[in-house]
Amino acid sequence: MSGEPDPGVIIILPRSLLDTDLYKARIFTMQQAVLHHFPDTQSTYKFTHRDAGVYFTRQSYEQFVTAISQFSSLSLTPEERTWLQNTCPYFKPDYLDYLSTYRFKPSQVQVSFVPRGLDSDEGRIEIEASGPWTEAILWEVPLMATLSEIYYTTANKDWTDVAQAELAYGKGVKLLEAGCTFSEFGTRRRRSYHTQDVVVAGLVRAQEDHPGKGKLVGTSNVHFARIHGINPVGTIAHEWFMGVAAVRGYEHANGIALDLWEEVYPNSLLIALTDTFSTKAFFQDFAVNVERARRWLGLRQDSGDPFAFAPQAREAYERLAIDYREKTIIYSDSLDLDKVIALKKQCEDIGFIPAFGIGTFFTNDFRSWSSKGKEKSKALNIVIKLASIDGLSCVKISDDLMKNTGDRETVLKVKAIFGLPK
Repeated sequence: MSGEPDPGVIIILPRSLLDTDLYKARIFTMQQAVLHHFPDTQSTYKFTHRDAGVYFTRQSYEQFVTAISQFSSLSLTPEERTWLQNTCPYFKPDYLDYLSTYRFKPSQVQVSFVPRGLDSDEGRIEIEASGPWTEAILWEVPLMATLSEIYYTTANKDWTDVAQAELAYGKGVKLLEAGCTFSEFGTRRRRSYHTQDVVVAGLVRAQEDHPGKGKLVGTSNVHFARIHGINPVGTIAHEWFMGVAAVRGYEHANGIALDLWEEVYPNSLLIALTDTFSTKAFFQDFAVNVERARRWLGLRQDSGDPFAFAPQAREAYERLAIDYREKTIIYSDSLDLDKVIALKKQCEDIGFIPAFGIGTFFTNDFRSWSSKGKEKSKALNIVIKLASIDGLSCVKISDDLMKNTGDRETVLKVKAIFGLPK
């Protein structure tokens, strides 16, 4: 890593190897799939900060560099392994053996600070992680969670965490009383470890106090699932499709990715993410194999207009003569209470089974101190995406033009393959 760490800064890093997001392509389940199909593949991940006018401080950078240097101290404990084995039967013994010996390698991460001006203490942070895909895959979520927490303890202190427990509890109660099935998906952009701990505890308490209508399915954070006694949950995500496409080709990448995933998980985890190269492209490939479409339990919507998705999905299933009323749609893009309740009604009116993965709204919903709580304290809009596999560029097209990632030449090539507007 570039830069010398400041020995006087406070270290903020995950408290456990399990303090990561199963939502991120079910990070451990995808690591198992990569180990099975692509054990020798090399990868590169790159960081993008989408907020042009928001800057980190040099102190943020120094603390981040120091935190990364401490990641090698994390390891799976015997108690955590036993819990994973009992809770997640889809993990094979040889994978748990691998995970038990896994150690983060800080040398895989390069971080630099780019001042916004000469001698400025503010600037942008650039991050790149590279190494075997089986190893580098675990960096994304803890790096993002660590950077977010550091930002809000150094560069931006204008916020208050007063009443977070009550806020989370109240949100949980409203969702449950509305009959919603939902999970907490907020690790990557959480304001802090403490915030997520408080949020999950509040949601669990809401479920205990209000059983019967809706349901808290679990949390995507494996560590908090363990300590709060709820299920670790998540779905396959973009990175799997991006990596498979780079290695195997784009034309039928969605179908190939689904088949490779199902080879590792034949009886579980079969919720398909649809928007890696646009939902249009996904449904084209989905229609090729009717029996596969029948076996997979449902779909996840993560970009574009969420209210357009269920009608599209219904048409896709009807063309295949599949009873869509048996299928689930999981919504996970920028959700809040009003959107969840409206989507639930639409989804049920059409005939699907709705569920929701809620992230930033749970773990980074704060008010600014200076406004006396009248204005929101904005969450960071940051991502770390798979950039290359074995030197081949990886791209994500999405149903939202703002979420496109990858080099322009490859993006245009993929759009041409799928007949998408340039």
